[in-house]
Amino acid sequence: MASVLSYESLVHAVAGAVGSVTAMTVFFPLDTARLRLQGVVNVLLTTPLWVVNTRLKLQGAKFRNEDIVPTNYKGIIDAFHQIIRDEGISALWNGTFPSLLLVFNPAIQFMFYEGLKRQLLKKRMKLSSLDVFIIGAVAKAIATTLTYPMQTVQSILRFGRHRLNPENRTLGSLRNILYLLHQRVRRFGILGLYKGLEAKLLQTVLTAALMFLVYEKLTAATFTVMGLKRAHTR
Repeated sequence: MASVLSYESLVHAVAGAVGSVTAMTVFFPLDTARLRLQGVVNVLLTTPLWVVNTRLKLQGAKFRNEDIVPTNYKGIIDAFHQIIRDEGISALWNGTFPSLLLVFNPAIQFMFYEGLKRQLLKKRMKLSSLDVFIIGAVAKAIATTLTYPMQTVQSILRFGRHRLNPENRTLGSLRNILYLLHQRVRRFGILGLYKGLEAKLLQTVLTAALMFLVYEKLTAATFTVMGLKRAHTR
């Protein structure tokens, strides 16, 4: 026991800790890049499923816009087959670029959440559950509002059955994102980029607020079990 608690052991422990902190500091950007890359890979792998899912959900819907081409899919496999046959395999990745940009939505959400939390902690010692719930909801509302135009374009691209211009070329390329944004604003005004935002906020804001509340409670419980002090929530 004495050998374990000796000065030499303490030196090794401190040296190991310093080495670990140094390595983590140096390579932390790589870890951040790894997480971003995981998000990109996830988008690339799941976009074809989202494209088919969007088209199947909208199949049979009546559109006021005559530029939209109706679809007739018998199921998931038939949808994949028709999309590849009529539009090419690249059409399965329609909406990929907006999806990649939307990877930053959680980053914006956590940035505002931590910023609001720090501001509140300057004025009080602890945050109540209601405080956490509210700032979580506000942070998600801000992130969703900022990125919603990209979600609108993403949905249009995923649906894909949209006439691009008077020559009746069908939209199937991400290079037309700016064109779609311009057309949306020209036809519906700037608010046209935010059609359906209310439903999206109801869907995401309460979920995010509850997630942050559970996160803070679990974190506080973990610190308590480990015997560490963390006076953020009550």
